[in-house]
Amino acid sequence: MIWQDIQRIRNEVPLIHNITNYVVMNTTANALLAVGASPVMAHAVEEVEEMTGLARALVINIGTLSVPWVEAMIKAGKEAHRLKIPVVFDPVGCGATQFRTVCAQKLIQEIHPTVIRGNASEVRSLLRAGSGTKGVDSRHASHEVLDEARELSRTAGCVVSVSGEVDLIVEGDKTVRVANGHPMMSKVTGMGCTASAITGAFISVNPKALSAAAHAMALMGIAGEIAVKRSAGPGSFQLNFLDTLYSIQGSDIEEYLKMQGL
Repeated sequence: MIWQDIQRIRNEVPLIHNITNYVVMNTTANALLAVGASPVMAHAVEEVEEMTGLARALVINIGTLSVPWVEAMIKAGKEAHRLKIPVVFDPVGCGATQFRTVCAQKLIQEIHPTVIRGNASEVRSLLRAGSGTKGVDSRHASHEVLDEARELSRTAGCVVSVSGEVDLIVEGDKTVRVANGHPMMSKVTGMGCTASAITGAFISVNPKALSAAAHAMALMGIAGEIAVKRSAGPGSFQLNFLDTLYSIQGSDIEEYLKMQGL
């Protein structure tokens, strides 16, 4: 149950280690705090292994890549794998450049993610080199890459969470569909990265990766639907989204949830 996961996050306040990008550090840290988790952003190669060992989940996001950061991501991911700490991998902009695509593919091989969470074009580019993305935005709808998501899930041995008008959360042949959300969410930078961070919070308290990833996407979408009703535009939406993550209740989940397959 989504509400039970939210209550566990609020009660246990799990530490979520994020190696993420400069654009979204503040946004994702505040979202994790609002949902009840404890965020830490640490990317120095000298400390990532130690920091990972303190965390309940690791979130790796390649939004602003550099070679030293890739080294740190691999170190942290391997340490998480050794300690059986779940890892969420967000291949931001994969397909836009060869460097980014090669790094994303290498990271998947090295860190053994528990969940890969990205948009449709990012997921496709992990398997189909040259498919391309529009910067960090998707050129494809989620339903167009269902077969690729299933293939990636099988080859990488993990859950694949594809954001879109209808989110698809895939584990092998199992597919969960979440139809929550609002177009305003695409007008605020970092909402996809926030979804990855929130997935980290859910997977830290729910050992079933498929349901944890689906619950995270449902919460994102429901919070977006509620927040937009109180907002005049993207600026106020961002504030209201955080407030909604903080104040959401079980009755809100019951009223808004549009999920199939779980």
